Amino acid sequence: MVARHTDRVTTTGFRWPIRVYYEDTDAGGVVYHANYLRFMERARTEWLRQLGFEQDRLLAEEGVLFAVRAASLEYLRPARFNECLQVGVAIETRGRASLSFIQRITREPDEELIVDGRVKIACLQAEGLRPYAIPQRIIEVIEGVG
Repeated sequence: MVARHTDRVTTTGFRWPIRVYYEDTDAGGVVYHANYLRFMERARTEWLRQLGFEQDRLLAEEGVLFAVRAASLEYLRPARFNECLQVGVAIETRGRASLSFIQRITREPDEELIVDGRVKIACLQAEGLRPYAIPQRIIEVIEGVG
């Protein structure tokens, strides 16, 4: 797929901008470590939305939801209040009922890598919260952009 600034989809994945707000920081003005996970969650949600899938509709129409199964983050540099960041989303592997993502957070404008992460998401049947195959229409779209 050709990179297009308007939808933030590129040949290397998806990027979502985040501005660091005061509420994201600790008393020293540095982003609190757990908030990087929140930034990554937002980016995955926007990635899915960009592909045409709203999570509330997937739950209502298909009875599926996505949940984090594992996360591993390496904190390389601190982000501070009012900085502009980019959160990357790229599929590393796809299983029958899971997606593993590489998620990198960079600081603008020089794209300095500040957090390097891996997040595994499980597709679950909403009733019973058991693993469930990713709906075929999602797989087709993912593989079309992947």
